[in-house]
Amino acid sequence: MIDKLKAAGLRIKLFMDGADAGAMREAYHARQVSGFTTNPTLMRKAGVTDYERFARAVIEAIPDLPLSFEVFSDDFPTMEREARKIASWGGDTYIKIPITNTQRVSAIPLIRALSHEGFSLNVTAMMSLAQVEAVAAAVSPEARTIFSVFAGRVADTGVDPVPLMRRAADLIAANPRAELLWASPRELLNLFHAEESGCHIITATADIIKKLELVGKDLDEYSLETVQMFYRDAVAAGFRIV
Repeated sequence: MIDKLKAAGLRIKLFMDGADAGAMREAYHARQVSGFTTNPTLMRKAGVTDYERFARAVIEAIPDLPLSFEVFSDDFPTMEREARKIASWGGDTYIKIPITNTQRVSAIPLIRALSHEGFSLNVTAMMSLAQVEAVAAAVSPEARTIFSVFAGRVADTGVDPVPLMRRAADLIAANPRAELLWASPRELLNLFHAEESGCHIITATADIIKKLELVGKDLDEYSLETVQMFYRDAVAAGFRIV
């Protein structure tokens, strides 16, 4: 898939978003992606019951690509303890810190402290330029930081995320160790939107990644295949109009 991106003229890095350990290992060995992200919601959907066991197994299986694991407490002292624990598991691990807790209290003080200690952070759930600007001002240029902006959720509100992402790219451009991530894409076309916006990374679920095979496909051929699918399904269903 990495070669497919290059063939399409895309320089953006593709990260798999999910918590299916088998699918993650398969994507890693097939060189389909350049990194992986997950979160507690995805883990719960995948049936993960032991957070640490899952994370350690993934780190062991994928030791040399970026992996993002998220803290899940709502108070910042516990978030900090979780961040330090996750970092102790090794691997090329980023600690995901949400931009705020559930009480609308900003995570910027914790982000600043961890970043200036040298932790690799993935600041997540951002959707506004004010949030991006605050994180950009807080983090150390010596520490790696991924700015995860949920462009797909922004689009869900009826707002075009492309101008926002372009501005976000400008806001972090002075930081040599910062990367902008287009999160929650809704379709394959978002890879091209993210590239055009100046993003460094885009996350995608396995079903979107599979659609990379369609890039450059002849549309007349695709039309025919679609009609053939309709016909096969109608015959298989035994439909009749008498």
